[in-house]
Amino acid sequence: MSPPTDLKEVVESEIKEWHFHIYFHQRNADEHHAALELRDAVLRLRRDGAFVAVPLFRVNTDPIGPHPVGSYEIWCPSESFASVFSYLCMNRGDLSILVHPLTREERTDHEIRNAWIGPAFPLDLSTLPVKADEVPLQYPSLKLGYSSVAPTLSLEDRRKIGTSIERILKGEKEAAKAPSD
Repeated sequence: MSPPTDLKEVVESEIKEWHFHIYFHQRNADEHHAALELRDAVLRLRRDGAFVAVPLFRVNTDPIGPHPVGSYEIWCPSESFASVFSYLCMNRGDLSILVHPLTREERTDHEIRNAWIGPAFPLDLSTLPVKADEVPLQYPSLKLGYSSVAPTLSLEDRRKIGTSIERILKGEKEAAKAPSD
């Protein structure tokens, strides 16, 4: 099956919220300490306005759900995804981080739509539901992610931006050209 290219379909299916799961071997004091230091740094940076990222209050010192080692979760709206991803890439040390979208399909999100920063860990997917009735909203009071009330670009505005980018890139030898339909 070919990936979708219909602009409306792609825009309407965009992921709006993400989880980062920071993993540490729970019997390794150095890793546990490093994970908690990273969590505190994220909390400070959120407070200071670097990005919006919400670590869950709980740090799991044992395996829980699909996660095979100690871990904690950081929720992130799409509005801050690039900043949080960049920060964690640059500052994770030796920790592994599972990144996955939040959709109605939790198992697929963890198994197929995931990415790892650092080495991957095997997950116990049997603990996850295949499909939920609704997208799991977190922190709707922030009015970000799926709860956002910010105006979005119209399809026509997006097309204008795309046309402008193609025009600019015409002179760039290294840039691939979009196929003509």
